[in-house]
Amino acid sequence: MKDRTYTTKPKDIIRKWYLFDAKDKVLGRLSVEIANRLRGKEKPVFSPHLDCGDFVVVINADKIRLTGDKWNQKIYHRHSGHVGGLKSTTAKELLAKHPPRLIFQAVKGMLPQNNLSRKMMKKLKVYKGASHPHEAQSPTVLEV
Repeated sequence: MKDRTYTTKPKDIIRKWYLFDAKDKVLGRLSVEIANRLRGKEKPVFSPHLDCGDFVVVINADKIRLTGDKWNQKIYHRHSGHVGGLKSTTAKELLAKHPPRLIFQAVKGMLPQNNLSRKMMKKLKVYKGASHPHEAQSPTVLEV
């Protein structure tokens, strides 16, 4: 009998919960780790066409760090869809108003731009403070 290539089936995927503490962590380096966990790239059963990833909880999003002068130079854009509806904000302003959005935007840009990434993003939970409502899942604490 010939050896056959193993293909992961959706029913074979086991999902775990991981917890990242963003306090004093650099945004880009933390986002890479989160994106890899959401995508499932560290698993031996990784398949690019399946959502093999795990759930990720991030706490202390308001204490994230950026290097250099990115707090003032990094600009986030959004558009309402109407003429002249372009809104721009700096990273410092975004942190003051919506700290989880910094992490969401960074991770979203590191995932593939398709329907699969939208499913992966639903497994990302980001919280401003040190508390989160996912204690029942007993997430594994990971260091970056």
